[in-house]
Amino acid sequence: MSARPTPHVDAATERSELVRSALETATDAHAGQIRNGSGGMPYIEHPKMVAERLAAAGYADEVLAAGLLHDVVEDSDTTVEELRERFGEEVAALVAALSDDEAIESYRDRKQEHRQRIEEVDGDALAIYAADKLTNSATLSEALSREGERVADEFKVPLELKLEIWEADAALLARLDPELPFLGDLEAALSQLRADLAVAGPRPGT
Repeated sequence: MSARPTPHVDAATERSELVRSALETATDAHAGQIRNGSGGMPYIEHPKMVAERLAAAGYADEVLAAGLLHDVVEDSDTTVEELRERFGEEVAALVAALSDDEAIESYRDRKQEHRQRIEEVDGDALAIYAADKLTNSATLSEALSREGERVADEFKVPLELKLEIWEADAALLARLDPELPFLGDLEAALSQLRADLAVAGPRPGT
């Protein structure tokens, strides 16, 4: 899958050392990784698309930096403390709020605990959370249209469970901030994804 244009992120990296450094750090952290459910997309394209949505909506550089870095604690050896030292408390706190507790083994329980923490954060973290879920659902729909149901093999949990979790995330966001940017797009993307999964049908043996 080819890289998507991210003109707002490109412009932000030209004017902001913070955003440029965040992109460099995320690129290094995700080097060699492939994004699950994308049909082979390099991982870094996901946080870039998240940050692109945030940049297009006019969020501050600290939010763009956190959007670029939002998966590095989960998916690399990078720690929140390292982010705090390099990018400051605001960026580090946003990334911490957006990171799953990997000590919780059950996927469903881990995501439920994360939603409980999301209820306690402010609008910037909610915006990144929404942009992330929107990017995930839109990317998966596109991969389903290209690759079919074999995209499910890229995940450790069933696609139906993924969708159930994302729908619960969207419901939480709608309750916390009905005026949140991306919320309408997220709900539409999830509706489309559910339709796509219905067309794909159940996988053999499930």
